[in-house]
Amino acid sequence: MVLKKKRAFHFGGASWLLLCTMGNGAMAQDAAAPPSSTQLPEITVTAPSPIVRRKPVPTRTPARVARAAPGQNRERAAEPQPAPVAAAPQQGVLPVVTDQFATVTVVPNEEIRRSGGATLGDLLFSKPGITGSSFAPGASSRPIIRGLDVNRVGIVENGTGGGGASDLGEDHFVPIDPLSTNQVEVVRGPAALRYGSTSIGGVVSATNNRIPEALPSCPAAPFQSYGLPVKAPLANAQSASCVTVETRTAVSSVDRGVEGGILLDAGGGNFALHADAYGRKAGDYSIPGYPYLFDQTRPVNGRQPNSSAQSDGASIGGSYIFDGGFIGAAVTQNDSLYRIPGIDGSDHQTRIDARQTKFTAKGEYRPDAAAIDAIRFWAGATDYKHNEIGLADPADPSSLGVRQTFTNKEQEGRVEVQMAPFNARFAAVTTAFGLQASHQQLTAPSPDDPGSPLNGLWDPNKNTKVAGYVFNELKFTETTKAQIAGRIEHVSLSGTTPSFIPDVFDLNANPGDIGPPVARNLNFTPKSASIGLIQNLPGELVASITAQYVERAPKPAELFSRGAHDATATFDIGNPNLGLETAKTIEIGLRRATGPFRFEATAYYTKFNGFIYRRLTGNTCEEVACVGPADPAFPLELNQAIYSQRDATFRGGEFQSQLDVGPLHGGIWGIENQFDVVRATFSDGTNVPRIPPVRVGGGLFWRDANWLTRINLLHAFAQNDIAPIGETPTAGYNLLKAEVSYRTKLDPSWFGAREMTVGLVGNNLLNENIRNHVSYTKDEVLMPGLGVRAFANLKF
Repeated sequence: MVLKKKRAFHFGGASWLLLCTMGNGAMAQDAAAPPSSTQLPEITVTAPSPIVRRKPVPTRTPARVARAAPGQNRERAAEPQPAPVAAAPQQGVLPVVTDQFATVTVVPNEEIRRSGGATLGDLLFSKPGITGSSFAPGASSRPIIRGLDVNRVGIVENGTGGGGASDLGEDHFVPIDPLSTNQVEVVRGPAALRYGSTSIGGVVSATNNRIPEALPSCPAAPFQSYGLPVKAPLANAQSASCVTVETRTAVSSVDRGVEGGILLDAGGGNFALHADAYGRKAGDYSIPGYPYLFDQTRPVNGRQPNSSAQSDGASIGGSYIFDGGFIGAAVTQNDSLYRIPGIDGSDHQTRIDARQTKFTAKGEYRPDAAAIDAIRFWAGATDYKHNEIGLADPADPSSLGVRQTFTNKEQEGRVEVQMAPFNARFAAVTTAFGLQASHQQLTAPSPDDPGSPLNGLWDPNKNTKVAGYVFNELKFTETTKAQIAGRIEHVSLSGTTPSFIPDVFDLNANPGDIGPPVARNLNFTPKSASIGLIQNLPGELVASITAQYVERAPKPAELFSRGAHDATATFDIGNPNLGLETAKTIEIGLRRATGPFRFEATAYYTKFNGFIYRRLTGNTCEEVACVGPADPAFPLELNQAIYSQRDATFRGGEFQSQLDVGPLHGGIWGIENQFDVVRATFSDGTNVPRIPPVRVGGGLFWRDANWLTRINLLHAFAQNDIAPIGETPTAGYNLLKAEVSYRTKLDPSWFGAREMTVGLVGNNLLNENIRNHVSYTKDEVLMPGLGVRAFANLKF
């Protein structure tokens, strides 16, 4: 209780403000409303690409004209060039990216605001090919892409790693809150090589304006097209200095939750500043009509026990904008205190108290040179720590204390040089080179027995990487492009492991019998390559095909673990003899981004050689004692898991579409649907554990220039393709959602706001018992039941 009181006063008065306000730094520029409600603009999305084509950065000095062809003279414009104004994304339009060589899932700002997911896993839970780990819904849920998780899915924020320890334990949160995020993209395929070989499954990229790339824009008359009067001071609002503010607030019924954030952007001269702060708090969430969740002795009164959570954060950053680029930095603080649902978590009142401090920097310079188009860099350093707190003895309230501590100190840097396009006769070639380096130090000591050779989950270990990569994009014609990319890394890992760990320990064994720790220094040189082709087809169709060969070095947890892992209820034993994991993938896609019918369809096949996974042996353990399969005479809590390698095959596909059927009451109505499937087996035909089920969904929508209404049903089939040991089947479910939102321009003379978005969103409206098959706690933890969320966003 003392700890909760201290947390409540963290951030001082800002915490009260956050519960009442919300915000978004006004990165995007406003556009006038469309003249006709039945002729709605298409959404404009820019996904990250190794070959970056960035719009000009507004400056106070004259801007250069467009780059001339190599060898031609260059001139400077006599007058400043106006910054381009992008069209405002239309609410509810399916964003389809067609200029990438593999599928990119985009969640734009307006959808993030409507969905209200408290974690990245919650936000992406229903996207085709993606789900969340759902260990602690609303607090700890990491994205899972095509059945691949943790060590094969990268998470970055503004181009640098998210930090934290979410890849080390399913109960650990991702220190990136959607409340402070402007767009989320899930990048698969060759573009993921930019971030490292640990992104075989893909990269979840969150972006915001914490490091501004341009001066903020204050529209001169944002409401002129609505027939409202334009006052003289507003007609000249685009001045040498500019301040914009956005607030974000919401309340939810399922967990009695409240959230709020405020984001501020200011600029003057050559400097742009950004600041934001946010907070959220939620109680134990409601679950469907189960009088008893676990058994007849565990009443829950309609709520998931021990599932409350709260978090807050703040950031301040700034950039210097100059003719040809920018350079900026930001400091961010993320804090979270959340409880762990489930039988053990409830009995021991388990909670995690986590804090992260992160410094990031990035910049871009576009020299006036014939050979180099742009030079870019990203850098980051994070200091993360969390304490896992609980009762040592459920019957003794005085035994509350720290049961485990995780720390992660990580630094990384990346620099890219993009060359100017040149004519190679057969194609126009654009090349980008990159260098990347990172260093990570992890600890997970246990306070219970510091002298034990099985001290915590692992002893301190280090992971150092140095990598180089290159992307070559070849434009053969206006309708045909290809890409060839490669990456090579050198990975050095150091840690300790006991000299001897038997599969089964004597119940009376002393910890010293396990063997003294032995230092291990391991080195790997993974190499990766990809090739892709994009072809424009008649009917505004775009087809693509990619092939990848990716090698991944094992991570510290896979090599050096040797202790109890409460989150997965396993006794993990690492294998320092693991080799490189190799994935060979082919993916084909067909997409259409414009017109009344928009869709994307993807099919993929991945062959893993030496797939690394936690193999359950069937033995059970308690501390250093392990016996064979569950013995009633020795009821032990943990399942023994040894990191192993086997060949495996993943295959599957995703589809989603949206059809504007026709006009209705001044707007457009239509239908949408989705489908995804992944099948994963080992070479002997047995199933890879915890693979998401087949899902199919669809619904109706109606939208005009201001309103969006939608109802959608997602059906997940039962998952019976399970591993032979340690996994149980999961029943199917139906997830029904509905939403209505309203967005409009405002007259700032009323109360200062220039734009407002409000809405209601209903989730799990059928109040179904939903269990997420990929979750380690799915047999003990239900997903939230019926709930309604109300939100309001204001731009000033």
